[in-house]
Amino acid sequence: MAIGLFFGTQTGNTESAAEEIQKAFGSNLVELHDMAKADASDFDGYDCLIIGCPTWNIGEMQSDWEGFFPELDGMDFSGKKVAYFGCGDQIGYSDNFLDAIGILEEKITELGGKTVGYWSTEGYEFDESKAVRGNKFVGLAIDDTNQSELTDERLKKWVSLLKSEFGV
Repeated sequence: MAIGLFFGTQTGNTESAAEEIQKAFGSNLVELHDMAKADASDFDGYDCLIIGCPTWNIGEMQSDWEGFFPELDGMDFSGKKVAYFGCGDQIGYSDNFLDAIGILEEKITELGGKTVGYWSTEGYEFDESKAVRGNKFVGLAIDDTNQSELTDERLKKWVSLLKSEFGV
């Protein structure tokens, strides 16, 4: 069973996180797809997806995801388990921390995707986020600007959770 991990990156942080997630799962299980080169057919054949997108500027998706977003409307995510992770700055952008993965999760859920890998908001300091459902983020929240010392541990715990939810 292969897992498709689709990421967009502006500064390289999301790509680095994607590579760490791939290593934690095992390179033979996770196939990386850079959204700068991906198209809709690349999503075919995966029952489990991981979506990575940093929040850019003021609550915006990274540019490759922004450009791809309209194509999502023609896709069917029924029967797919989808996990999300995002990079952001909870202090500098406290009013829209991780909005990008919230926007993507909402759209993909409308298209039939089943969200897995929810992550607690405990330990984060922010005011608002489109990525919060109840008291959890829709996926892993990474803040290398303010909490880089926590990233490795968070990644490992999240991947362990996903292994269970994906059934691998």
